[in-house]
Amino acid sequence: MNGSTTGRDLPTGVSLTAVGIAIGRAMESDRADGLFKDPYARAFVDAVGASAVAGMGTFSGYVAIRTRFFDDCLLRGAERGRRQVVLLAAGLDTRAFRLPWPAGTHLFELDLPALLAFKEEVLSREGAVASCRRTVLAADLREDWTPALRAAGFDPSAPTAWLAEGLLPYLSAADNDLLADRVGHLSAPGSELALDHLDPETKRGSLAATSDTLDGLGASWLSTLDDPAGWLAGHGWTVRDAPTRGALLKRYGRGRPAPGPDRDRLSGLAAAVREG
Repeated sequence: MNGSTTGRDLPTGVSLTAVGIAIGRAMESDRADGLFKDPYARAFVDAVGASAVAGMGTFSGYVAIRTRFFDDCLLRGAERGRRQVVLLAAGLDTRAFRLPWPAGTHLFELDLPALLAFKEEVLSREGAVASCRRTVLAADLREDWTPALRAAGFDPSAPTAWLAEGLLPYLSAADNDLLADRVGHLSAPGSELALDHLDPETKRGSLAATSDTLDGLGASWLSTLDDPAGWLAGHGWTVRDAPTRGALLKRYGRGRPAPGPDRDRLSGLAAAVREG
């Protein structure tokens, strides 16, 4: 079922980027060889209108690979017994509905209240049913969201799978450090963290046009990371998987990168573990 929402404000500013990501997921879901299927992505886009995020469609190839990379990270964590999952800046993510979670999984979604209200309305209209226990928490991740997470049933003594997708570049470096400290304090040994990051050269180079588009939406990238492995280590995490662009394309069968230095540059995706 498509059409605009009623009684709710549509996403604006940084929340509009979630619609842009939904466009990429909808496009990938339409492919016969899609890396995943998101049955609700199109409904989010239709509720807002693709024109609201014109220019982000060119980002769809990266969105597809990023989504699948994180799907794999979370499902491998589930295989290792992680039954507690936290999506930081969940946006219009539908993993609670589309992934085959093991029994006993409790998934928490945190994001800005207006965006979550929009999301819940669309999901309700689509008749979406979660495949795990799902708790939605309105939160500004620049503030202290940890008491609300604990109050909602989060157990800091249990190893947790954390996902920070499409989040770090939109926060300042100081806010990222604070976020990492808060996540670390809630993470038992064996917890896992997956995230994406942006390096300065990529922002100025291949993603310069995307950066300009985001500036126009009022959702600028505020920070970059030169050394993601070092940054994670400084916050108590050991990187387990940080593929290059060439390796990532090969992993998911999406062709070969053009010859040149970009092939061996980090992909901007990383998965880490908190060792005891």
